[in-house]
Amino acid sequence: QVQLVESGGGWVQAGGSLRLSCAASERQFGAYTMGWFRQAPGKEREFVASIDWSGSMRDYADSVKGRFTISRDDAKNTVDLQMNSLQSEDTAVYYCAAGFGAGRKIAGYDTWGQGTQVTVSS
Repeated sequence: QVQLVESGGGWVQAGGSLRLSCAASERQFGAYTMGWFRQAPGKEREFVASIDWSGSMRDYADSVKGRFTISRDDAKNTVDLQMNSLQSEDTAVYYCAAGFGAGRKIAGYDTWGQGTQVTVSS
């Protein structure tokens, strides 16, 4: 089973940028749809972005569309989330996830990373 490790979280002022990265252990990484989710304190985990196995289909939550970009590098077994124009509402723990034909639903993903904290200060 694939194992996922996120990195790149931290503190940033509103309007700034961060790049999250997720490293996967599985040699069959290229077969997975990869997603990013986030969970703010007191709130449910929510979908942020996903990219299909081919890299040709990307999906974004309305709240991040135009500001965040998801990408994958199958040669390195990584999926990144470039986050620009960050807002205080983006403060959350961000999770990387892997699944097959996963879409936006949490149940569509089989494997999750431990999460990385992103804090945006206004």
